[in-house]
Amino acid sequence: MNRRFALRALAATGLAAGLAACAPTPSQPDIVGVAASNDQFSTLVTAVQAAGLVETLQGPGPFTLFAPTNAAFEKLPAGTVESLLQPENRDQLVSVLTYHVVPGAVTSDQLAGKRLSAETVQGQSLHINATGSAVHVENARVTQADISASNGVIHVIDTVLLPE
Repeated sequence: MNRRFALRALAATGLAAGLAACAPTPSQPDIVGVAASNDQFSTLVTAVQAAGLVETLQGPGPFTLFAPTNAAFEKLPAGTVESLLQPENRDQLVSVLTYHVVPGAVTSDQLAGKRLSAETVQGQSLHINATGSAVHVENARVTQADISASNGVIHVIDTVLLPE
């Protein structure tokens, strides 16, 4: 089965509809729902499902997700994504994905002009630099900020973050 087709098919199983960028409301989709409603996150959604993290990221939170796009996953060495999606590599996949999640809802206005470290759900810290014209999280650039979800906020990044 073609990888892209498989990833899209899993994402199409749908976890919610509508990409919203307004203040959270009870009827607004959660983080997983927002990601699942946007084709640029189909690889991320597939990985979250394979890691068994859907229920966690649908929980009350709040969470901040630094969400890599499909293009970000494609920048990884050939075979990396396929390897991470194998059941025997689930612990490693969970570690990678939870490295993209920070407890609490952190919006761009809270980061503006600052350099800081934020502890991730995975346990290691991310270094965030919001002092220049672009916001960087480790070696990734935030390409879209402040996508609201009912249980947190998503910041789109252009590179997959890998824990040490």
